[in-house]
Amino acid sequence: MGSDPQPEERKGLEGANSDLERRFPVALGLYLVLGLLVWFTMGDEKVLVHGKWVDLRLVPLIVIVGLALRTVLARQADKIRRQDGK
Repeated sequence: MGSDPQPEERKGLEGANSDLERRFPVALGLYLVLGLLVWFTMGDEKVLVHGKWVDLRLVPLIVIVGLALRTVLARQADKIRRQDGK
C-alpha cells in the first residue's frame, strides 16, 4: 500500500543527475535575484581600494558572481564525470 516508491523518488546516480539538472536553473535564478537585490538596495557609496574609487555595491556582486561561476563549473565537472563513467 504505502511501500511503492513514488515516481519522483529515483534511486542511484541517474536520479541524482536529474535532480542536479533540475536545481541548476533555480540556483542561477536565485543568484540573479540576489544580485538585483544588492544592486537596488545598496547605496552609491564609494571606497578607496589600492588608490582607486570603487562602488561599494560591487563587493557583494563579485562574491555572488564567484558563487555562480562555481555552480556552473561544478555542473560542467559533473557532466564530464558522467561521460567518463559510461
